[in-house]
Amino acid sequence: MTIRGQIMFAFIFVTSLVVIMCFIANTAFLQRFYTWNKIQSIRSAYESFNRASNSGILTEEEFEVEWTRICNNYNINVIILDADSQTVKTSSNETTFLIRELLDYFFGYVSPDNELNEVHVLSQSEMYTLQLVNDARMNAEFLEMWGMLDNGNPFLIRSPIESIQESVSIANRFLLYVGTLAILFGAVLAGITSTRITRPICKLTEISERMSHLDFDVKYQGNDTREIARLGKNMNELSNALERTISELKTANNELLRDIEHKEKTDEMRREFLSNVSHELKTPIALIQGYAEGLKEGINEDPEGTEFYCDVIMDESAKMNNMVKKILTLNQLEFGDDPVSVERFDIVTLVKNYLQTADILIRQHEANVRMDDYPTICVWADEFKIEEVFMNYFTNALNHLGGDKIIDVKIEQKDKTVRVSVFNTGDPIPEESLPHLFEKFYKVDKARTREYGGSGVGLSIVKAIMDSLHQDYGVLNYDNGVEFWFELDMQQQS
Repeated sequence: MTIRGQIMFAFIFVTSLVVIMCFIANTAFLQRFYTWNKIQSIRSAYESFNRASNSGILTEEEFEVEWTRICNNYNINVIILDADSQTVKTSSNETTFLIRELLDYFFGYVSPDNELNEVHVLSQSEMYTLQLVNDARMNAEFLEMWGMLDNGNPFLIRSPIESIQESVSIANRFLLYVGTLAILFGAVLAGITSTRITRPICKLTEISERMSHLDFDVKYQGNDTREIARLGKNMNELSNALERTISELKTANNELLRDIEHKEKTDEMRREFLSNVSHELKTPIALIQGYAEGLKEGINEDPEGTEFYCDVIMDESAKMNNMVKKILTLNQLEFGDDPVSVERFDIVTLVKNYLQTADILIRQHEANVRMDDYPTICVWADEFKIEEVFMNYFTNALNHLGGDKIIDVKIEQKDKTVRVSVFNTGDPIPEESLPHLFEKFYKVDKARTREYGGSGVGLSIVKAIMDSLHQDYGVLNYDNGVEFWFELDMQQQS
């Protein structure tokens, strides 16, 4: 059952219980209370009459007003006699009847008119007797007090008792009608009141349900100072605290996941690195070991053979040295140990200076290097690392040069970036190899790579450098060759 229903049920139950209790109280106690009240009225009248008699003012005019008030208010008939049974004072027109009845009580005589009456003595003292009389002649009940005043005058006080049963019945019917109306009116009032009370409670229930589903957008709106409003305010504060705490937990969880992912990635890179290094160094170490053992055992004693063995050992040692240097460079870039220093420099000058430095290699490969005369183009990047990128692209072009042996170096300005590209004529790269070119130790043609001493690390260094600078790079296949490119910003990033 809802709170609103419980409030209405409780109100109707309490109201009905009160009506029923009033009904029972009327039936059980109203007649007794009425009789007790009548007895107290008669006793009070007796006290007043006795005091007036003792003061000698009973028959005086000054007591007449008090006499009339008492008789009217208490609805009593009174007769007071003297020692000669003469009337001293009376309030009834039936003086003869009252005298005869009082004398009957004194002398213990029952007249034919009273022989059917039922008399129940309620209390008795030295001065008076209080009794309940069921008058058969009048078919009514009376409360009577008879006896003597302090001065010895006989008296009789008689008060009719109305039909209290009928009064109780009327009162109960009236109570039933009024109680029914009260219950109906109270039910309507309880419905309105309970709606006002339960509306914010229902709202708080909805808020708590949404909070249980981690929805903290809804808030309780209330400006009064009632307990429910304070509860709503506390729930709002709880909602904000939970939202902050859950947000912090999610942030911490995301950071933990990133740390775990980074650690797993680092462990995988370390395993892969060790595997690749072991594989790459295995061949030159085997060659050096084999030729060194040959020299030691004197397999070839002629000077030319010895010199050939020494050349092979020196060549393989140089390749190993070059590979180790590149591996160390790549390791520093990937693990963030090599800081990036962004500065403004002329990319055209950098490319020209490197081409001049590589002039001997160009002549050895009989390459035809072509580059237009570009104006000064300034970019923002790490100058040393960009030179490393261009060097890897250019040496890669020399080592894979074919066809007309042409190398085209281009510097193209775009909206806010500059693209530097190195194109060499020769065989295109197989399409299945393109996605793997920038992976560590990946080689398209292992035999040819071995021939010119390649380690498969150069393009991985390019990838690590460009990723650290957050710049684009890539490779394009053509029918007559391959083009590698990278881009740099002409404006400093904010």
